[in-house]
Amino acid sequence: MHVLFSVKRLAFSDPFLPHRRRLFSWFSLGVVASLVLLSLFILGKSLRVPKVAVFVPQLNTVGANSSLASCPFLPFNTSHSSSSGSSSSNTSKSDEFKSPVKIIKEGSAVVLDGTNGVNHVLDEIKIYKGLENYSFSPYLLSESSNKGKHEGDLVGKNSSRNVTVTRNEKMQGGLHEECDIFHGKWIRDESKPYYPLGSCPHIDRDFNCHLNGRPDAEYVKWRWQPYGCNIPSLNATDFLERLRGQRLVFVGDSLNRNMWESLVCILRESIRNKKRVFEISGRREFKKKGVYSFRFEDYNCSVDFVASPFIVQESTFKSKNGSFETLRLDLMDWTTTRYQDANIIVFNTGHWWTHDKTSKGEDYYQEGNHVHARLKVLDAYTRALTTWAKWVDRKINANQTQVFFRGYSVTHFWGGQWNSGGQCHKETEPIFNETYLQKYPSKMRALESVIQHMKTPVVYMNTSRLTDYRKDGHPSVYRKEYKKSMDQNSTALFEDCSHWCLPGVPDTWNELLYVSLLKYGRGTWKS
Repeated sequence: MHVLFSVKRLAFSDPFLPHRRRLFSWFSLGVVASLVLLSLFILGKSLRVPKVAVFVPQLNTVGANSSLASCPFLPFNTSHSSSSGSSSSNTSKSDEFKSPVKIIKEGSAVVLDGTNGVNHVLDEIKIYKGLENYSFSPYLLSESSNKGKHEGDLVGKNSSRNVTVTRNEKMQGGLHEECDIFHGKWIRDESKPYYPLGSCPHIDRDFNCHLNGRPDAEYVKWRWQPYGCNIPSLNATDFLERLRGQRLVFVGDSLNRNMWESLVCILRESIRNKKRVFEISGRREFKKKGVYSFRFEDYNCSVDFVASPFIVQESTFKSKNGSFETLRLDLMDWTTTRYQDANIIVFNTGHWWTHDKTSKGEDYYQEGNHVHARLKVLDAYTRALTTWAKWVDRKINANQTQVFFRGYSVTHFWGGQWNSGGQCHKETEPIFNETYLQKYPSKMRALESVIQHMKTPVVYMNTSRLTDYRKDGHPSVYRKEYKKSMDQNSTALFEDCSHWCLPGVPDTWNELLYVSLLKYGRGTWKS
């Protein structure tokens, strides 16, 4: 009876049945919707983690420098992951990744957990982009603030990661402002140099340490590793493709000639027919003042050097007592017409300001018709840079020309200067203890101050500290053939501890120039 009574109480009249069905339908839909929203909320919370960018570059051309990774436009370098020594800390960070990844699409987000996961991502990229025959290692940059972590750490251990796969257009954002590519350390890299020792015929004999008999080759086996991010190796084919139909000009002293010859050799190594790379006037020595231009015929572009050690004008002042040499701090050098319309200009000046005349500053610095009886060299240098800055702002079309200024390259003379017995012979490895590094050059502080007041954008390549480590990279006694120099008397044995062997340190300057162009570049250099 009790059961029958319950059933009667739950029974509805026939007119109420449609309302009953509608009520249960809405109730069911509400339950389902709630479950869906709850599932989405839980899923969203699980994916809310800092981003790590894996860059998939555009692949418009084929071929690359033989010393680089196989893929022509990749900001990846297999050598980065295989380097020994100081690179072990980087390896330990990447070892945190452990889980595989399931899907990969351009512009999509995937979850991964480890080196295996990254490699799986890259394998999927190869399939997606048709790159099965290429090999490369992950180029990862943290987009988080790294609060409470060592600079460059990606994410905490064993946590999932949100990985955004982008094209190379995002490279400019990837090399983010927070990463100072000039602040880092040197680590061993067996994949270096960019071109084999003795292979490039366009190196001045003074820089060709291997040809001059230097017995060791350890000085070419170092790679610059910035703190907080990885940088791509210089892809010579990509560089030339972006430079197609343009001019890149180095303007400055013999240290910029050092850098110019380095870039010519790096780019030349990627060209199959080496005869299609030549100096347009046929010259093979570049020590004399003048304008030199290497043409890369296959790309209709040139890489030039304009000798202008002070950037401002060397002059002669005529007085009642005769004439004497001066330096016009208020006038640019006569060579400006040879480069002001170039697409990329890399300036430098520094070493000639350490010579006796410039250091003493007595009856040497001229402005207008006035020759200063005495002027401190730092003051004179600042005035010369101000003249340069005004000229750049007045004459350079910033929409057409990108301007760089490479900083001071540190010397390593022990026991004297270049003309007073200074030496760096038998140095075979970099400085590792930072307490032995020199103070930041005061002239570079002056340069930074001048650049800050310019209207035209100028990229300052701060190479002072990274060169300071490299006491092992100078020609020293191998600035000429060693046996011949040993046969001469000691007064002729000036060691060169200011310039650099090639291959060598200037290759890294050009690597950083390449990265800077990708980071700040316009036109064809927009990544």
